[in-house]
Amino acid sequence: MKDRIKQIMDYEQLTPSAFADKLQLGRAVMSHILNGRNNPSLDVVTRILSKMSYINSDWLLTGTGKMLKSELDNENKVSSQISTSNNIQSAAPNSLDLFSQNYVSPPISQDIPEYRKENIVEKAEKEDKNIVDETIIYKKLPERKITKIIIYYSDNTFETFNADNNPL
Repeated sequence: MKDRIKQIMDYEQLTPSAFADKLQLGRAVMSHILNGRNNPSLDVVTRILSKMSYINSDWLLTGTGKMLKSELDNENKVSSQISTSNNIQSAAPNSLDLFSQNYVSPPISQDIPEYRKENIVEKAEKEDKNIVDETIIYKKLPERKITKIIIYYSDNTFETFNADNNPL
């Protein structure tokens, strides 16, 4: 099925990321499918068939038949895409050049949420009402002094020293 999805992408002249965007799928999902890591889910197949109604569902699922439902449907698809474009009155798909503002496929408008909006906050939503002034007093620990040091040697002997550095 991944090969058939690649054929659809070639037919639409879309990159994998643009194809994923058109189907409103994550780009990683499409990458995993095309690399053979995952098989297309039912959601992916239904999105392809709903967004591209000219694709033969039998061909997509089983590989039998032709990719397009019929040549008439294909011509209707191209003409409907051309007529929905903002700047095209009527044109054949081959008459467009690189510099025209006409689109064979109309731009996809997606409602992308804006994450950079600034929200001005007049007042804090949750304001602490019980503010307590506390003074923190650090207790000084009593001074510690070394009273005894024991040194162990590798031959299983040891020495003990008192605070005045005299061995016991």
